[in-house]
Amino acid sequence: MAKFFQEPSRTFSEYLLIPGYTGPGDTPDKVSLKTPLVKFKKGEKSPIELNIPLTSAVMQSVSGPELAVALAREGGISFIYGSQSIESEAAMIRQVKATKAGFTGSDSNVSPEATLRDVVNLRQQTGHSTMAVTDNGKQDGVLVGLITSRDFRESRVDLDNTKVKDVMTPYDKLVVGKEGISLTEANDIIWDKKLNQLPIVDEERHLKAFVFRKDYEQHKENPNEVLDAHKRYLVGAGINSRDYKDRVPALVEAGADVLVIDSSEG
Repeated sequence: MAKFFQEPSRTFSEYLLIPGYTGPGDTPDKVSLKTPLVKFKKGEKSPIELNIPLTSAVMQSVSGPELAVALAREGGISFIYGSQSIESEAAMIRQVKATKAGFTGSDSNVSPEATLRDVVNLRQQTGHSTMAVTDNGKQDGVLVGLITSRDFRESRVDLDNTKVKDVMTPYDKLVVGKEGISLTEANDIIWDKKLNQLPIVDEERHLKAFVFRKDYEQHKENPNEVLDAHKRYLVGAGINSRDYKDRVPALVEAGADVLVIDSSEG
């Protein structure tokens, strides 16, 4: 049965929200979206703050190392999914933490015994034309040289029988930076030596990262990026209630800044 109200009815168009005073100094660049991420006591500051209130879902199809770096550059944080082995999740955390602001881990690596066909295939897979040549062909191997698309022409060499060591730029001809170098110092070397990239190695010549000319410019264009005390990007990780006794220590050791319980994982 219909019910009729005797008092006047109103619509949204009858009301106007009066905005507060906006002075000439109130510009968008002065707006702060800083958000505390973890609990803190009254009168204290949150140990972890985001520059934008944005996180990613703890899902395999969403939160991987690539998104974690991209989101941290913008001021948010990503939570690496926990629906994988402890070792795999910890490796993803380490991959993100290895990417300091302006420092990029090498995801294109070959051994000196690899063929140029391997180089071409890897370039098609990653889209990167600069590759580190390490003794074991892995990211953390001993750097023995670099190979780029300028070191050979596909149409003029036997890709299947020419080895990387025959065309690469050997280590003794490279300009490298030592582990611990600051981004500013690395950029000065890049500009002074007219380089496109600077490999960063430790005392035993193990490859630690690259600093690319283009990445330094990108770093300056991201003033909201969130970093830890070591200038590494912040990253979170998902855990569950089943293997947390083993997973939590492994993730903390890998460098996770914050953990979240993923209820979908039990």
